[in-house]
Amino acid sequence: MGYVGQSVRRREDERFIQGAGRFVGDVDRPGMLHVAVLRSPHAHARIVRLDASRARSAPGVVDVLTYKDAPALHRPIPMRMSDRGIMSRFLQYPLAQDRVRYVGDPIAVVAADDRYRAEDALDRIEVEYEALPAVVDARAAAAGSPLLFEAVGTNVAASFRQVVGDIESAIREAHAVVRETFDVQRHTAVPMETRGVMAEWDSGRRVLELWGMTKVPYFSRTIIADHLGLPEHGVHIHQIDVGGAFGVRGELYPEDFLVPVLAMRRGRPVKWVEDRREHLMATNHSRQQHHEVLVALRRDGVILGLDDRFWTDMGAYVRTHGATAPNNTAAYLAGPYRIPNYRVEAACVVTNKTPTGTYRGPGRFEANFVRERVIDVAARATGIDPAEIRSRNFVTSDAMPYEVGTTTLGRKVVFDSGDFPRLFRRALDRFGYASLREEQMRARASGRYLGIGLAYVVEKSGLGPWEAARVTVATGVPSVGQGVETVFAQICADALSVSCEDVTVRYGDTDLLPGGGGAFASRGTVMGGNAVLRAAERVREKILLLAGHELEAHPKDLELREGRVQVKGVPDRTVSLRELAKAATVTRALAAGREPGLEALEFYEQEKMTYGHGAHLVQVEIDPQTGLVTILRYMIDHDIGRAINPLLVDGQIVGGTAQGLGAALKEDLVYAADGQLLTATLMDYALPTATDVPPFEIHLGEDDLSPVNPLGVKGAGEDGTVGAGAAIANAVADALGVTVRSLPLTPSHVLALLREAQGAR
Repeated sequence: MGYVGQSVRRREDERFIQGAGRFVGDVDRPGMLHVAVLRSPHAHARIVRLDASRARSAPGVVDVLTYKDAPALHRPIPMRMSDRGIMSRFLQYPLAQDRVRYVGDPIAVVAADDRYRAEDALDRIEVEYEALPAVVDARAAAAGSPLLFEAVGTNVAASFRQVVGDIESAIREAHAVVRETFDVQRHTAVPMETRGVMAEWDSGRRVLELWGMTKVPYFSRTIIADHLGLPEHGVHIHQIDVGGAFGVRGELYPEDFLVPVLAMRRGRPVKWVEDRREHLMATNHSRQQHHEVLVALRRDGVILGLDDRFWTDMGAYVRTHGATAPNNTAAYLAGPYRIPNYRVEAACVVTNKTPTGTYRGPGRFEANFVRERVIDVAARATGIDPAEIRSRNFVTSDAMPYEVGTTTLGRKVVFDSGDFPRLFRRALDRFGYASLREEQMRARASGRYLGIGLAYVVEKSGLGPWEAARVTVATGVPSVGQGVETVFAQICADALSVSCEDVTVRYGDTDLLPGGGGAFASRGTVMGGNAVLRAAERVREKILLLAGHELEAHPKDLELREGRVQVKGVPDRTVSLRELAKAATVTRALAAGREPGLEALEFYEQEKMTYGHGAHLVQVEIDPQTGLVTILRYMIDHDIGRAINPLLVDGQIVGGTAQGLGAALKEDLVYAADGQLLTATLMDYALPTATDVPPFEIHLGEDDLSPVNPLGVKGAGEDGTVGAGAAIANAVADALGVTVRSLPLTPSHVLALLREAQGAR
């Protein structure tokens, strides 16, 4: 029926518009307790004395937990990904034992009959601290003083390098060598719905029911069961609706252990929902890196080598993502360009700040900012147009599949398909690049500050190694707003030749399937969609085989169309899927000597990742009086292989780019020298509003299908985010004629750059 490739509206939207969505805050149980968490006011301190006796006797309080009160809290929260070096020695425990290392570090937790009483009881917990020196700069922390973990003896949790070719020879042979430093600021996702978890313990069945954990429910089930001494089948995680995730929600945090422990101790349901201040100080931060980069070029602008040394600020502990973000930065810094000599050295350093993790496009937002900025600096140094210098260095289509020579997450970086020069030329033509350069010259003559920014991205997706699906459709990929109900229904409907509305999609419930990978790394459609396709094809085979028995025909002589099977060329010899389902019931199937049921469980395996690619092109104007950056035009031309649902792809790119704009222009988690978070409310942490987000011009290409999966799809969830910081920074630098070395480009930052430009002139 051709649903794949059609812009079908999201099935999920109907219940959201009608107010029928169900989020963790909506899950209530009789006798439910509410939780409040006592968090450290110090960035670094020893806990000299901790007395919770007065809190335990407070009105409405049912339980208070400190580190010593539950053996389940005496094990650290493990890494899920990218364990490097000695990172496991920097893990966080659910509650602080004898030292706190960031403002917001959990110390104790109170369960009471309502949230107000739980919050009030926190004031009764007596804590005596011995303040310790704090360190908030990663390079200073790498020098080793003060030490956050004295037993380890270093603040460097991991260091690694990626090397291709001979960078020293490239530098010697170069006609031009450009050196620069760049900083990506610390910021985070701020979803509409904050984190939360609800736990209910059935002591009779010895089953722990959990709500609120998204993204990787099967991994979470394994770890929580292990910590609590339960078999995996004794932990049941329910998927519910999610008000935004973006990488920071759904991983394991301290509260995800504290709430279940309280539920099991008291035999009552327990719920905790994070407030906004907690979110800004306790949920994973991301991004913060400092780079010292060098690019060696021939006289004609061809890149001979790229050398980079960078420091990643990990915050106070290593959380579940390990070194994922810096791994990605090191692996993808070369981007779409052929760079024969390449060296990157990375240091992952702990500081007295909130721990970091992944946020939409982890490591790649940072890599794209640094690479695309230094390409523009190199263009200026060599007198070559920014578009031309990119064109001279692209990896070409005849080199595909192209092995970059780097690795990340245990896999080689191999671009599966793509014609970067073709798409870039098309994007420049659509944008009217040449005429905009002429307009810019006229604007400058009249005193206006117009700038054009370019950025090219190659974006990974489809991280394996496997995913599961059962048809009728149950998938191991949770929904975190990406539209899996709709997309998977489209794939299944086409495979079975039925109406999309007739397909029911279930997901994210750990009792549905033996296992699943989860929703991260833009893997939903690539991995989950292909698993659904495989399972649906198996069901199709079963349908035709069963119909052959019913119609007394060979399966090869049958065709499945619009919910019915008919003998080819004989339209009156048909049987409906409903009738076949009845024929496949246990009683009838066993009596006929056939396998009962019309379902299939499939595990789709894919070791190689997929790589979409595209260009961000931006035109901005800067107000010299206020420093305000106005985006006059923003165009994205992106090839994603096959678009199962172009409407949803467009929405993903628009939403991701809006978040990228926030990172480029506004968002910054600022710390004082003593480790106090200065932007702990939405009064101080600025988010983009509707007036800040321009209309985006999106062009989707489907020329470069992925050869590594049957659907030919590539992920699209992070494509918009990763290029925005670089494109806008390049546009501002182009407008002012200066080097932009850091984000965000707030009005005060832009005014400082403007003064620098005027001083230079």
